[in-house]
Amino acid sequence: MKRMPKIGMEPIRRRALIDAAINAIGERGALNVTMSDIAGRAGVSTALAHHYFGGKDDLLFATMRHILTQLGNEIRPVMADLSGQNRVRAIIAINLSPEQFRPEIIAAWLAFYVEARRDAALGRLFRIYVRRLHSDLMSGLSGLPRPAAIRTARAIAALIDGLYLRRALGEGVEDSAAAIALVEDYFDMALARGTPNA
Repeated sequence: MKRMPKIGMEPIRRRALIDAAINAIGERGALNVTMSDIAGRAGVSTALAHHYFGGKDDLLFATMRHILTQLGNEIRPVMADLSGQNRVRAIIAINLSPEQFRPEIIAAWLAFYVEARRDAALGRLFRIYVRRLHSDLMSGLSGLPRPAAIRTARAIAALIDGLYLRRALGEGVEDSAAAIALVEDYFDMALARGTPNA
């Protein structure tokens, strides 16, 4: 007789597979990890992993969507109460927080950057992330002339992405605090060239 899945287990197992994917990517990289490895780490069968996510690309998409959702959930409440420079500084701090700047999350981002070039769904997800980060930064840079605000937002976003990439490759700053300080230094220099709101 065929066993029926337990009611209510799907969200738990899907989350376990996403967490296992993050850990596996952190250890091996996205291109070297298999659904079998991820399933084993999550304590489910490979068949069940394929049932929930189809294939590795689908699981990577769900994993990055999860990471981006978590990031958004941290940023939105903070942004609601802040404006101007304080909003930008909060965005920098959250994007490079100890929770986000962990080795396994950094490795997942590296996989995301690489895979977004070949996978249309991941490419769309990446473009949404880029637009959202730019929009969030611009919302705190309204005190700068628009061309300066655009340049500053692009530079901050590039620094954040660059810090992730270098750390994923074993280079760059050693921890979250150093990463935040580096981007804050740039932001302070950018502000010194303009006339932003406090």
